[in-house]
Amino acid sequence: MERPKYTLLFPAMIAAALVLVLASARKPALATPAAAPKPISWLTIDQAATKLQQEQKPILIDMYTSWCGWCKQMDRRTYSDKRVAQYLSDKFYTVKLDAETHATITWQGKTYTFDPQYRCNLFAVYLSHGRLEFPTTIIIAPGEQPQAIPGYLEPKDFEPLVKYFGEGDYHTRGFDEFQHDFRSTW
Repeated sequence: MERPKYTLLFPAMIAAALVLVLASARKPALATPAAAPKPISWLTIDQAATKLQQEQKPILIDMYTSWCGWCKQMDRRTYSDKRVAQYLSDKFYTVKLDAETHATITWQGKTYTFDPQYRCNLFAVYLSHGRLEFPTTIIIAPGEQPQAIPGYLEPKDFEPLVKYFGEGDYHTRGFDEFQHDFRSTW
């Protein structure tokens, strides 16, 4: 009895599939992986205070809570944007602050603790001038009071805020004037 032709085809198909799988698993010797965007190096407030003694730069604080959906969205969309991450790394000391932390925080000689009445750390109350909204971006320029910008910000909305402080324009003109002349590159 003659064997059907398709039964001989099956082992050949298996062998071909195995060759394809093995070949695709091997990386070409000359291939170089694309450089991944450098993530933001988040500091503690103590680390930022120490760095300020070495070099004066504005501090950007991402004030969040663990339950805040918009805070997570800002992490995914804004802080993970490679242009945002690069600019913040170059121009700011970046701090992530859980507003509900029970840890004691010392800033400029004053100690802040968790307050059950506010259900957050009093440092968050100080930074936000008592306006607790999440997320809130706090910018502290050297020698200046904290500037709180509440709410979720897309990279395009975030850009003028950080560049106003990062480029030092806050020294010479108000934000409205800066924003009027500002041209986005993100």
